[in-house]
Amino acid sequence: MSIAKKLASQAAIYGVSSIVGRVLSYLLTPIYTGHFVAAEFGIVTGLYAYVAFLNVVFTYGLETTFFRFANRPGEDRRALYNRTLSLLLLSSVGLAVLLALLARPLLALLHLPPGHEEYARWVALILGLDAVAALPFARLRLENKARRFASIKLINIVLTVGLNLFFVVLCPAVLQSESGSLLAGLRPLVAAVYTPSLGVGYVFLSNLAASAVTLLLLAPELLDFRFSWPDLSFLRPLLAYTLPLMLMGLAGMVNETLDRILLPAWLPENFYPGQSQLAAVGVYGACYKLSIFMSLVIQAFRYAAEPFFFSQNTDRNSPATFALVLKWFTLCCTFIFVGISLNLGWIGPLFLHRPEYLAGLGVVPILLLANLFLGVYYNLSVWFKLTDKTYYGTYIGAAGAVLTIVLNFVLIPVLGYLGSAWATLACYFMMAALCWWLGERHFPV
Repeated sequence: MSIAKKLASQAAIYGVSSIVGRVLSYLLTPIYTGHFVAAEFGIVTGLYAYVAFLNVVFTYGLETTFFRFANRPGEDRRALYNRTLSLLLLSSVGLAVLLALLARPLLALLHLPPGHEEYARWVALILGLDAVAALPFARLRLENKARRFASIKLINIVLTVGLNLFFVVLCPAVLQSESGSLLAGLRPLVAAVYTPSLGVGYVFLSNLAASAVTLLLLAPELLDFRFSWPDLSFLRPLLAYTLPLMLMGLAGMVNETLDRILLPAWLPENFYPGQSQLAAVGVYGACYKLSIFMSLVIQAFRYAAEPFFFSQNTDRNSPATFALVLKWFTLCCTFIFVGISLNLGWIGPLFLHRPEYLAGLGVVPILLLANLFLGVYYNLSVWFKLTDKTYYGTYIGAAGAVLTIVLNFVLIPVLGYLGSAWATLACYFMMAALCWWLGERHFPV
């Protein structure tokens, strides 16, 4: 099988879990916008923005580090897996417990309404479970077990969607149904498992249940695991490689999610008449979901491309291969950008059911183009990963983070969430251009 066909085959399989799974998850957007007002959806958007940051801290780049170390000549992959997972297990448990204990001050820090400390505790459990599952998933990718990887990811998504449909749609419908109707017969069951006052909390509970089941499905990869205390001889080279990746990931999260964190803090009161800052976050978060079509392609590509790029490290023709991959990736993403932007008039109302959400549709084309440049950056970033110069990724990400913060500070008070969208585009364009400029000097593609 040719190199191009091999990568396409892997991308297609990973795409089943990434694209189909995310589409199912994406279908929750019209459900959320139909059942939750913008302020309620703002809670979900705000908390998951922080989850994105914390997920980087919980995993601290160990997936990519595992790929890199596992492909070194003479490396004992089983011993590497045991030591790396042991380290991840220890850190995940510690961080999850710390977050759970600090639930109340964390809610205040997040500018979220008080009285729902359980949300923060559930999020801590989700982060811990997902972090522990990250390395078994990385092992499946390393061993080219794409079908098993995709199957488990799909089960996670289907379970998440199913539980959301049950708690957000079915349970309220049952309680509001007329006596004698078919749904009324389900009231005893619903009354036993459903608490109406919990509201958006069921979004987090559904995620928590799916994460727990996912870890159970990874039992074969966990049962042959043997705990091994990481020693300094193991930690030094591993942390030297992975910590820059974590810092790069944190900078990336600043660029990707900080706008939804800064909006309630920097948006002037009554900027949008009759709408609170938290409601504005909900509108922006819902419209941001419409850029998911571009994110789907990027995510599927990254799952397949990262181990593929590392496997091509010793091939002298690898620069030409990487250039060809970038060319076709860019053409595909450009087609998506144009197609969605031209059809936004009917796509928007299809997924955003309340009129208050449609006011933010202007951000969608900007965010689509921003994600296109993010995908180009991911392609170009292969040079500093293959040359073990991951600190360049940290520098580029940090430069993007600074630009994101500055532009959000300047533009949010003037343009609202439209300013956040422009800041995202400027950031990703700058990162792609800077990565290309540096790469031409170290690893020309």
